[in-house]
Amino acid sequence: MFGSSYVTRFADIVPFWVSLCLIPLMFMVTQWGGWSILLIVAVTWWLFPALDLVFGRNRDNPDEAAVSGYLFWYRAITLIWTPFQFLLVFGLIAYLARSPAHLSMGEHIALAAALGVITGMVGINYSHELMHRANRLERNLADILLAMVLYSHFRTEHLVVHHIHVATPRDPVTARYNEGFHRFFPRVLVQCFRSAWRAEAGRLQKRGLPLWHRSNPFWRYAVLQAAMVGLAYLLGGGWGVLLFIVQAFVAVLHLEITNYIEHYGLTRAYQGAGKYEHVKPHHSWNSDHMATNWLLINLQRHSDHHYRPDRVYPLLQTYDDAEAPQLPFGYPVMGILALCPPLWRRVMNPKVRDWRRNHYPQIKDWTPYTKGLLQSG
Repeated sequence: MFGSSYVTRFADIVPFWVSLCLIPLMFMVTQWGGWSILLIVAVTWWLFPALDLVFGRNRDNPDEAAVSGYLFWYRAITLIWTPFQFLLVFGLIAYLARSPAHLSMGEHIALAAALGVITGMVGINYSHELMHRANRLERNLADILLAMVLYSHFRTEHLVVHHIHVATPRDPVTARYNEGFHRFFPRVLVQCFRSAWRAEAGRLQKRGLPLWHRSNPFWRYAVLQAAMVGLAYLLGGGWGVLLFIVQAFVAVLHLEITNYIEHYGLTRAYQGAGKYEHVKPHHSWNSDHMATNWLLINLQRHSDHHYRPDRVYPLLQTYDDAEAPQLPFGYPVMGILALCPPLWRRVMNPKVRDWRRNHYPQIKDWTPYTKGLLQSG
């Protein structure tokens, strides 16, 4: 018989597996077609924020000693998701390539977009967790997930650029104060790839190796992405490739909405000579809304993730308002606000100004920070 402590811990783990419910739901809406396809958006963008209202915020920090014995069961969801997503993506493409009579061309596109909601909100998020682990298997699984959305360079950009330069002008994905998402999105699509390429080129140069050396991960990224596109073509021809690209675009859109939210308007204090202060919890927006953290495996405890990037998701800590700035809602609601720049600025700009007064009262002129005029090293 299981002891009461085991049952209690199991009850804590199960909610983080909720993403698996999206797989049968995707299969069902594929059969139903029509307006039912919106159920994917309704569940991910609307249901979980509604559950946040029911369950509230979880301000408790996990006991590392108590959780450590169950870490495998927390991490297992990120391990098994990759093959499930692979079957989901290419199974859908193969099915739609048969042109089922009950689905129109528009429904094909809508289903691919709905699939992108899942591969973006869940798949890329799980790849983010996996790429931070030292285990080679987990990092390889992260690469496969990113190749399925044609965004493999995100691994380099996130680990080698973002975590080092977050909240400085050298980090493309730190959204500037007053920068609307409609400007942020096309900017990061270009700058993230460039910054990742420059980072790998710099690492190879320091080792005295040419860009085309086999250790350049961009070779692996290209091969994996080409294999994914090739498989989509084999299963569905040109139409299959188009559906795959639609899915990938929607997934990347979800990633960059998240990036936009996580550090909007926050900057590290400039210390001169191209240097900035060390990353602290108050350099990321934090959210401890319970239900959306189940779906996003604690990604919203982002302040601690940047403070301790090596910490696995069930051990991420939350902070009070004095230690880290708090979002008024979970990421899905904040994402809806981000898509409406005037509404976003009305909600978030006063919070950024309060953050500046609370953490950096000595800085009187924020123009150099806002416009990225400071030397970034």
